[in-house]
Amino acid sequence: DTLDGEKQPQLIVKGALDREQRDSYELSLRVRDGGDPARSSQAILRVLITDVNDNSPRFEKSVYEADLAENSSPGTPILQLRATDLDVGVNGQIEYVFGAATESVRRLLRLDENSGWLSVLHRIDREEVNQLRFTVMARDRGQPPKTDKATVVLNIRDENDNVPTIDIRKIGRIPLRDGVASVAEDVLVDTPIALVQVSDRDQGENGVVTCTVVGDVPFQLKPASEGEGEPQNKRKYFLHTSAPLDYEAVRDYNVVIVAVDSGSPSLSSNNSLLVRVGDTNDNPPMFSQAVLEVSFPENNLPGERVATVVATDADSGKNAEITYSLEALPLSSETPGSIFSIDPDSGDVSVQAVLDREQRDTYEFQVTARDKGVPSLQGSTTVVVRVSDRNDNEPRFMQDVFTFYVKENLQPNSPVGMVTVMDFDKGRNAELSLSIQPGDHDQAAGIFSIENDTGTIFSTVSFDREQQTSYTFKVKAVDGGEPPRSATATVSLFVMDENDNAPTVTFPSNSSYTVLPPSSNMRTVVATVVATDADTGLNADLNYSIVGGNPFKLFEIDPASGVVSLVGKLAPKHYGLHRLVVQVNDSGQPPQSTTALLHVFVNESLSNATVVESQVARSLHTPLAQDIAGDPSYELSKQRLSIVIGVVAGIMTVILLILVVVMARYCRSKGKHGYEAGKKDHEDFFTPQQHDKAKKPKKDKKGKKGKQPLYSSIVTVEASKPNGQRYDSVNEKLSDSPGMGRYRSVNGGPGSPDLARHYKSSSPLPTVQLHPQSPTAGKKHQAVQDLPPANTFVGAGDNISIGSDHCSEYSCQASSKYSKQVRALP
Repeated sequence: DTLDGEKQPQLIVKGALDREQRDSYELSLRVRDGGDPARSSQAILRVLITDVNDNSPRFEKSVYEADLAENSSPGTPILQLRATDLDVGVNGQIEYVFGAATESVRRLLRLDENSGWLSVLHRIDREEVNQLRFTVMARDRGQPPKTDKATVVLNIRDENDNVPTIDIRKIGRIPLRDGVASVAEDVLVDTPIALVQVSDRDQGENGVVTCTVVGDVPFQLKPASEGEGEPQNKRKYFLHTSAPLDYEAVRDYNVVIVAVDSGSPSLSSNNSLLVRVGDTNDNPPMFSQAVLEVSFPENNLPGERVATVVATDADSGKNAEITYSLEALPLSSETPGSIFSIDPDSGDVSVQAVLDREQRDTYEFQVTARDKGVPSLQGSTTVVVRVSDRNDNEPRFMQDVFTFYVKENLQPNSPVGMVTVMDFDKGRNAELSLSIQPGDHDQAAGIFSIENDTGTIFSTVSFDREQQTSYTFKVKAVDGGEPPRSATATVSLFVMDENDNAPTVTFPSNSSYTVLPPSSNMRTVVATVVATDADTGLNADLNYSIVGGNPFKLFEIDPASGVVSLVGKLAPKHYGLHRLVVQVNDSGQPPQSTTALLHVFVNESLSNATVVESQVARSLHTPLAQDIAGDPSYELSKQRLSIVIGVVAGIMTVILLILVVVMARYCRSKGKHGYEAGKKDHEDFFTPQQHDKAKKPKKDKKGKKGKQPLYSSIVTVEASKPNGQRYDSVNEKLSDSPGMGRYRSVNGGPGSPDLARHYKSSSPLPTVQLHPQSPTAGKKHQAVQDLPPANTFVGAGDNISIGSDHCSEYSCQASSKYSKQVRALP
C-alpha cells in the first residue's frame, strides 16, 4: 500500500532461480475492485531468467578411444570430442585445447578448438609409437572460465586382411525368423529389436570393428555393453528404433548394417534385416520432407528468418492442431535453441546469432510437430541449414617461404616445385589464380611459370649451376570474389650440382717440358700437375694418376696433390726425353676425366733447347700407347753388341768342331788295324751266307767292260731324289746336288756301273743317304776325306745322317742313330 492509498504490486523472488531448469515464467496478474458485482482485469507478466556462468562444460564421456591406421595422410579426421554447457551465450561457448599431452602428441595431432575434431597433423608410424594417450580440456568463455577434461586413447592400427562378419539374432519378445523381424508401430523409440554380433579374425587394430546402420531408416545401433574386458575384435550391439514407426507411411524397412574394421585399407561387410511394422490406429502430424535443406548466407543479422516448416495431420479437430518446437538430433546433445528459434504456431525458423561459414558451414536440428490429441502424437523433420559463403577471407599460403632444390641440366618445362595455397571461402570466392611475380632483380622473368590448378612451378630453361646457383621470386594468389583478395609467398630455388664438367689441367701445358738432372735424389719433386673442376663437392674432388709413358717406373704422382716425384734411380739409359701421360679423374658419378702430357728431359744441362723442343713437338703426334722414355739408341747398341758377340762365338765353335773331327779321323787312319777288303769282322746273322766267287770281268757284245773286281775301293752313296725316287749312280746324285762340285767319281767314269747294286755282303754296312733338306747339302761346309787306297770314303763333312733306315736288294739293316762309324765296303 502506498501513502496515497493505492496498491503497487511488487514481484519478489522467493526461491532460487535456475535458468537451466526454467528460463522464463509467465504470471497472470489480476486486479479486482470492491464493488458489487466486483469488476476485475488481468495482465500477463513474463519474467525472463538471464544466464550466469554457473555450469561447467561436460564431455559426452570421460574417455575417448579411437583407432588410427598408420601412415594416415595429414588432415585425416580421427574423432570429434563433444562437450556441452548448459549455460548460454558466451558462457556456453566451448573451446577445445590439449591438456596433459606430450610433445609427440602435439607434433602428430591437431585439435580444432571450435569443433573438437581431432585429426592427423603428421604421419604416424606404428613401429615408432603404437598408442597415444592424452587429455583434452573443454573450456567455456565465461568469466571466470570453467573447464572439463576427457582422456583420449589413440591406438595405431596395423594392416588389415580379414572381412568382418555380422550375425543378427533374436532378442526379447520381438519375433525374428528367416531374417524378418515384426515390430508394432506403437513401439517406443529406442526399443531394442535385435542383437547384432560383429567379429573380425584380425588382431590388434585390424580387428576393431565399427558397425553402423546405412540409409535413412529409424533404427540405430548401440553397444550392448561398455565393459573394458570385451575383446576388441568381437562386439555386440542392440538394434534400436531411433524414431516412431508409422504403418501408414512405411510398412517395411530393409535395415542394412555395415561393419567396417579399422585396418588400412579398411575392409567391410554388410548384412540386412527386414523389419515389418505392425499397424495401430494413429495418425501423427506429417512433414512433406524428412529433411529440409536451406541455404543461408553468413554474416547475417540476428533475428532474420531462415525457413518455414509446415506439417499436416490426417486427423481433425484437436488432434489436427499442431505446435512446432526445435529439438536436437538423435545422438546429439547440441541444443539448437541457442542459435535458432521457431514460432510454435507458424513454423518460422529464425536465427539468433551471427553465422560464420568458416567456423561452421552446416547446422542440423530437428523440428517436431505435435498434435493436441490425447495421447499427443507428433512428427518431426530434420532441418539442415547450409551456410553460404561470402568473400571474407584472403588466400593463405601454407608457408611464407617455399624452398626447393633442383638438379642442374634439368630438361626445360620440367616441374621444379609445388606451392600450396588455400582459401577458407567457397565457390568462386575460393577459386584462386596463381602467377609468378618477378623478384628484385627480375630473376624469374620468363624463366618460370606456374600451373594454376596444382600450384606446380615449371622452368622454361635448363639450369646451369655454374652460371647461377639460386633463384628467388614471389608467387601471388588472387581469389575470384568481389572484391578480390590476394596473398603472396616467396619461392627460393637452389640449383644442385651434377658432374657435367670435366677437369681442366691448368699446368703444365702439353708442349712444355721440365729439365731433370741425372744426379737428382729420389723423392725429388719433378713438377706439379694443377687441375681445376667447375663442379663442386665430390664432383670437384680430383685424383691424379700416371697411365702411360713410365715403363721404368721412375716417376710417381701423388693422387691428391698432383705432385710428380722421382722414385727410381736414374741411369745412363734414362737420359733423354720422358713423356708421362697423366690422367685427372673427378669423383662424380659417372666420373669425368682429362688427360695431360708432362715432358721431363733428363740431362745435366739444357745445351740445345731447340732439339728438346723438336722432340716434344714429335711427342705430341706420337700415339699415347707408345712409350717415350730415355735414350732409344742405348738399348739398340746393346742389342747390336750382343749379336756380334754371338756371331763370333758361333764361328769359333764351328772351327773348333771341325778341328776335332779332322784330328780324330787322322788318328784313325794311322792305326795298325785298318779295314781289309773282303774281310768280315763278325758274323752276319741277318743276311744269308753267299759263296759266289769272284770272276774276272769280261767285255759284252757292245764293248762294255765287265764288272770291276770286288776288291776295288769304292764306297756306294745312295740318295733319293726330291720326288722320292732313287738315284742310279753317285754321279747323278752329285750332279743334281747344288754346291757339290767337290764330289767326284771314284774308280770309274761316267759310264761306270753301280757296283753296289750287285754286291752281296755279309757285313752290316749302312748306306749313307744325302737328303736335299739336310743342313749340309748345298752349303759351303763340305769336305772330301781321302782315305788310304784300301778304304776310299766320299761324303759330306758337316752332318751325315746315319740314323735312317735303308733297305737294298740284298739286305735290310737298321743302323743305330747313336753309332757314328761308317764302314767301307771290302
